[in-house]
Amino acid sequence: MTSTQPDVPDNTAVRTALWRALHTEVDKAPPVLDDTVGLRLADPPAGWRDRGDMHPRGTAGFRASIVARARFIEDLVLAEAAHGTRQYVILGAGLDTFAQRHPEAGEKVTVFEVDQPETQAWKRRRLEDLGYGVPDWLRLVPTNFETDDAWLRQLAAAGFDPARPAVIVSTGVSMYLSKEANAITLRQAAKLAPGSVFAMSFLLPAELLDPADRPGLEMSSKGAAASGTPFVSFFTPDEVTSLAVECGFRTAEHVSGMTLADRYFAGRSDGLRPSTGEDLLIART
Repeated sequence: MTSTQPDVPDNTAVRTALWRALHTEVDKAPPVLDDTVGLRLADPPAGWRDRGDMHPRGTAGFRASIVARARFIEDLVLAEAAHGTRQYVILGAGLDTFAQRHPEAGEKVTVFEVDQPETQAWKRRRLEDLGYGVPDWLRLVPTNFETDDAWLRQLAAAGFDPARPAVIVSTGVSMYLSKEANAITLRQAAKLAPGSVFAMSFLLPAELLDPADRPGLEMSSKGAAASGTPFVSFFTPDEVTSLAVECGFRTAEHVSGMTLADRYFAGRSDGLRPSTGEDLLIART
């Protein structure tokens, strides 16, 4: 993720953290993902719940989509760890709080959070200030995504072993990069050890969305452009899975937002469901 100011996380990362906290606060129990740690890290000014992009009903679908993808990724990471994968890499980590909410994972997994140097310095300070600290099994890896495509070298310097399987995750990032930049990342990740998994979220073209969700995509696209981080890339499911195979992955699977909705939101008393528009690619070496 890019940062427009020194020593602060990206606006998108903060919004994601606040939506995750809002899910725990305003939606019916049980939460799909229980995360208020990101709210503590962000420490927004009083009145943040009154922001237009935090309206409990108006943003429910976006909020549900954010927690659905996060829950799916965490389930994937924990399942892979149970089968012996000991490395978890988060590209564009932002205010991710997996390490703080799953301290027991440190017995099995080394977590590598990759993001802009300014964001990583800020997060390290916040973790120390809040008493979480940065345990040895959590590595904050600074990388300038705009000028440095050697993130694997940065990972190796932080102790990542490319000869061992890993789960590599990139959520909420691909839409800000060109398709060629996404392909470069896919080709790099495809060279990782056999048994590795690459999970990436991607935006669908507007015509593939539920008609009711198209105004939301238009609104978020305008907001992203106004903040200086416009949406650049959209993929159809066939396009992104074909690209992953072309880039060297052994298999590529599309996981739809509807699949996540059925898995995590069926039978909820509040009727909460994710909006359509962002799906997942799961590619394996």
